[in-house]
Amino acid sequence: MTEPDYTEDGVPTFDYVRDKIEGRNLTSEAATELAGDPQNTQDQFDRREEAGRDRLEEIRRSLRGE
Repeated sequence: MTEPDYTEDGVPTFDYVRDKIEGRNLTSEAATELAGDPQNTQDQFDRREEAGRDRLEEIRRSLRGE
């Protein structure tokens, strides 16, 4: 009895090999994305914090009628 994704001779099928390669590639891309650039992540966080503070100040000014 042969295993799924293998021929009678024990050779993996093209689809099986392609799926393995694509899976490894996606895993690598995801790991790279998760690792990310810590400086870039900090810069994004700082920009969001500043935008939040600016928006909060804008809301406060509008409530004071300025």
